[in-house]
Amino acid sequence: MQAWRWLTAGESHGPGLVGIVEGVPAGVPLGPADIDRDLARRQQGYGRGGRMRIEQDRVTIWGGVRHGRTLGSPVALLVANKDHEHWRTTMAVEPVAEVDRVVTRPRPGHADLAGGIKYGHRDLRNVLERASARETTMRVALGAVARAFLSALGITVRGHVLSLGAVEAPARAYTLEELERAETSPVRVVDPAAEEAMMAEVDRAKAAGDTLGGVFEVDAFGLPVGLGSYVQWDRRLEAALGAALLSIPAIKGVEVGTGFRQSAEPGSAVHDPIRWEAGTGFTRPTNRAGGLEGGITTGQPLVVRIAMKPLSTLMKPLESVDIESKQPFLAQVERSDVTAVPAAVVVGEAMVLHVLADAVLQKFGGDSLEEVRERVEAWDQRVRRF
Repeated sequence: MQAWRWLTAGESHGPGLVGIVEGVPAGVPLGPADIDRDLARRQQGYGRGGRMRIEQDRVTIWGGVRHGRTLGSPVALLVANKDHEHWRTTMAVEPVAEVDRVVTRPRPGHADLAGGIKYGHRDLRNVLERASARETTMRVALGAVARAFLSALGITVRGHVLSLGAVEAPARAYTLEELERAETSPVRVVDPAAEEAMMAEVDRAKAAGDTLGGVFEVDAFGLPVGLGSYVQWDRRLEAALGAALLSIPAIKGVEVGTGFRQSAEPGSAVHDPIRWEAGTGFTRPTNRAGGLEGGITTGQPLVVRIAMKPLSTLMKPLESVDIESKQPFLAQVERSDVTAVPAAVVVGEAMVLHVLADAVLQKFGGDSLEEVRERVEAWDQRVRRF
């Protein structure tokens, strides 16, 4: 059973998005500004489309917080959709005389057709409204609650872009201080030369009516040793991270550490040697394992890389077939971005934060932040004496 449980609901052009998270210990400092900060980060990035100019996401906390601290009860959040004003009839809850903006032309690469077949929808808007990446807004909002909890324990999660289209930034170990530079980059990349080339790549794709994917990395610093377990398949931390990150729309691949590259290298070039330092404990000169061995955190930074496909809505659409007439058409065009890789970094952070918050509570338990912190600190001392 998960210790950190959460759910979201809402459609892209509905009244808003709602979410609830249970398991948040009492006493965690939290206010709307802590959540709005990550919501704003999600809306940034070179290559974003018109929706980001319409929506300026702000959260309303509906429960679980009083006087700036969590209560130990479920935290409930609401993010309103400003654009709903123009979609009231289309997205009305009650029956309407005539349904407008009906979608019958599925987009290749999107959930439109498969979702329509699965749920029996003849109007594919019933699919795309929820399958839209707009849904990730609430993942990020709830992830900010996890960030507040983990930050109080000295755990920091930060992501950055490694590639955008054909342009690659150096894939190496970055310090937390270096990763802060990515926050000032329009494409959320650390390397200035790569930033310039990535922005030019986005411009070329936009001019061609095309979209771009890429690879981004999420790192976690300050993790204790021992999160996760090897005793059952679903308790390995890689399993939880993989499931969480692959659930993000358009994500097609996840690796931990140097991941796929390890399959082509000898063991001597893959595994991290173990050393001992008095007063510090066990250390590693390298971190090719990405901070996980046997499904358990090693105390080194967690490093997860995520591959995102190009967005499926193209300004020069691909061939499709109308589900009613069965005649060939160019696919329906909805509002879209050229690339959402920089924004996906923030969504990836949120999913990693959720997984780590659950892992911390599974390991240490506790009903208040003070109780959890005491247990983490006692564990850290025990690890140093091991």
